[in-house]
Amino acid sequence: MEIPTPRDVLETIQQPAVFAGKAGKQTLGGIGGMSLSTLNAVGEVWQLFWSVCVRLATRRWPLKLFMEQMYEIGVKSIGIAMIASVFTGMVLALQLAEGLARFGAKTYVGTIVSFAFVRELGPVLTSLLVGGRVGAGITAEIGSMTVTEQVDAMRGLGADPVRHLVVPRVTACVICFPLLAIFANVLGIGGGMLISYSELGITASYFFETATRSLRAEDVISGITKTIFFGLFVALIACRQGLAVTGGTEGLGRATKVTVMVTLVVTLISDFLLTKILMLLL
Repeated sequence: MEIPTPRDVLETIQQPAVFAGKAGKQTLGGIGGMSLSTLNAVGEVWQLFWSVCVRLATRRWPLKLFMEQMYEIGVKSIGIAMIASVFTGMVLALQLAEGLARFGAKTYVGTIVSFAFVRELGPVLTSLLVGGRVGAGITAEIGSMTVTEQVDAMRGLGADPVRHLVVPRVTACVICFPLLAIFANVLGIGGGMLISYSELGITASYFFETATRSLRAEDVISGITKTIFFGLFVALIACRQGLAVTGGTEGLGRATKVTVMVTLVVTLISDFLLTKILMLLL
């Protein structure tokens, strides 16, 4: 049996430290690269927002393109907003009926359902579902034009891609998201009213009276105001991802998935921040 020398023992002891040092450097490098790419993406989104503002202030709107996007983003999203809001309101009322029955407070179902929908469920649920659908569609549409060099061709012909592609989609999202949220609020409260009548025997007039009596104008304004920012964030992120697509069809697929993930995360984070700000202001 060969006896190890002191040098062999020292090298054996140092090997885990060297490995840990390399792993630590790789981890720090990955975090640093991710942070830089995130800051770069935020800067590009901000630059795109500024470009949209400049074009809206200095040029007339591309009305035809705007109306097309209103149909694509708003009208075609009514179905998903309707289904989600109605059944969410029904489930919420059903769960509240069972929980409040233990305390003899079934009559407060209308108050809780209306308050929850107007302030949070209606705006956020609609923005999450519609935002995922709209964001993926915008990224796929603009990204396919980028991959096939149609965007470069527009620049070569003297046309402005931001004006023709980004401005109509951003303005349509900013307008459609609040309208869809209002639509979802009405249907969600209506679904809760239906379940309250069928399961609890609460009349529609009493449900409507308790719902309207507990709500204030600040509650409605708070929920609808948040959807304006949600629509703006979704449109800007989706347009930026579409214009930055590289790598052909594989890159287009990655960009679409990133758009859906980022818009969901940004919507949830901004919901908390906007709620806190609006609670201080209103």
